[in-house]
Amino acid sequence: MDYEVSNGSGLRDEHLTGLLVYGFLQSCSNSGFQRELEELGHEPFVRTHLLVRTHLHEELDEDELQTDGSRASRFYAERIEADSGSQEDVIQNFARRLAQIGDSMDRSIPPRLVNNLVQQFRNPSLSEENRRGHLAAALEQVMQTCPADLTEEKATLLLIMLLAKKVADHTPSLLPVVFRTTVNFINRNLLASVRNLARNMD
Repeated sequence: MDYEVSNGSGLRDEHLTGLLVYGFLQSCSNSGFQRELEELGHEPFVRTHLLVRTHLHEELDEDELQTDGSRASRFYAERIEADSGSQEDVIQNFARRLAQIGDSMDRSIPPRLVNNLVQQFRNPSLSEENRRGHLAAALEQVMQTCPADLTEEKATLLLIMLLAKKVADHTPSLLPVVFRTTVNFINRNLLASVRNLARNMD
């Protein structure tokens, strides 16, 4: 499978992707980067994803004021808020389920591949595009390790996040950059999968 840059994603899409990656990393057992993950949650790039609903509330409140508190505006605001919360719950539940599968597959990722990724992410002169390229190459190598009962889109999402987890486990200080690269990779290549899961998953 070739991974290519697609059209840009909106804030709401990026929000869902950020929730998915953060939730996955948070739910993984035996991880060695929980302190770094907690610190990551306070960084502006991550807060953009995790706290988007705050901005949504502000926009809806302003809209209600501008419409002089009309009943129709309040109904619309409540519906948007409910839809947003429902999507977030679905994404977070899905992240936990993927993390459970990922825990069972943790030892199937070759240490040499992880070491190579760590060296690439440690390179300060490497561009974000090149980091995504190395992540894609590693993903191609481990795609055959997924259980056969997983769909391709779930397997791809699982493995790209499991690779990120393995890099952060090896070198916790790399968590911010590997989180950013993983979110960007998903937004550019796998966003339709995230959208479908948010829309269709029970």
